[in-house]
Amino acid sequence: MKYIKRYLPLAIAFGISAAILVAVLIISSVSKATVIKEHSDDNGSAPTISPDEHSFSHPKVHGIYVTAPTAGTEKMDELIDLINSTDLNAVVLDIKEDSGNISFYLDNPDTDETKACIPYIKDIKALLQTLHDNDIYVIGRISCFKDPVLAAAHPELALLDSTGEPVVDSMGNAWVNPCKQEVWDYVTNIAVDCTLLGFDEIQLDYVRFPVGQNSEDAVYGVASDDESRQEYINSFLSQITSAVHEKAFTPVSANVFGTIITSDVDAKHIGQSYTDFASTVDCISPMIYPSHYAAGDFGLDVPDANPYDTIFAALSGSTDVLSSIPDEDKSTVRPWLQAFTAENVEGHIEYDKAAIDSEIQAVYDAGYDEWILWNSKSDYSVLSE
Repeated sequence: MKYIKRYLPLAIAFGISAAILVAVLIISSVSKATVIKEHSDDNGSAPTISPDEHSFSHPKVHGIYVTAPTAGTEKMDELIDLINSTDLNAVVLDIKEDSGNISFYLDNPDTDETKACIPYIKDIKALLQTLHDNDIYVIGRISCFKDPVLAAAHPELALLDSTGEPVVDSMGNAWVNPCKQEVWDYVTNIAVDCTLLGFDEIQLDYVRFPVGQNSEDAVYGVASDDESRQEYINSFLSQITSAVHEKAFTPVSANVFGTIITSDVDAKHIGQSYTDFASTVDCISPMIYPSHYAAGDFGLDVPDANPYDTIFAALSGSTDVLSSIPDEDKSTVRPWLQAFTAENVEGHIEYDKAAIDSEIQAVYDAGYDEWILWNSKSDYSVLSE
């Protein structure tokens, strides 16, 4: 239903009847569902999907995040072996890193002009083929509005504060202005080109307004109150999701702060409405790492030391918040889970296999069946213990 509502105005503009539009979307959905069924095993292993078979459907993802430098080394072979020997069936690879760099050579005039391509991955087509040969579903992560490369190449798109200084994160990485159409188009063109390369899904990250550092003094050049921020982010989401769907019938997912699930204040300030995201993209991935919650959240003294309870409580909140959206209009909820030990958190525990397994069990017990593990070093050796 949400795709019919999204594409109906476009169809009418081109003289396509609503009936034909409905038929096309239904056929696309059914054909991909058939592809998924034919290529998946009983455990939900990812199908091998060629670009012309893409649609909005996807397997039940049990994934890991892999950095671009790791994906370009022999360690990738070890991770493939790990996936093949466990319940894993998917990887998230960086297309565009937080640094703004593209992780491989992309034949795209925009990235040629910004000189964004740093080929950590020497042959992306070969890597995608290898992953698909192993029935691994490949999600391409794109950092949207944190982009020092674009900010440097096009200073007019950089986000500045009132003194003319770049708005940066704690590591000094510059943001671009999320209200600029040119920024939207740059990210959208990269996403579309990568789906045509063979990525099975596009995942959007940093699809929000900045927080921290000098972000409160940012000058956007347009209305930037909390309501306007949500409107800008929602408009960008609609643009990129529609473009990726139309060009390659590929699913689009988005990462969001876990706190926006129940905090309307946080959601509005960064422009991320949990319900709006869940009504626009195909999958929504709240980052509900226990270490990111404060003492006392969910009634827990140390959420990090209680992985099961924290994940279950966060996802129960998700269920409540999204209950008003009809199932046919609702995104899949696929949370990010913690696969690292947060030594900076007082009272933390070691996130060994038992801790990670308890997080995963909490996902299932909360009524969900997809998840992705995050480790910034791509170290998942504990899963083999």
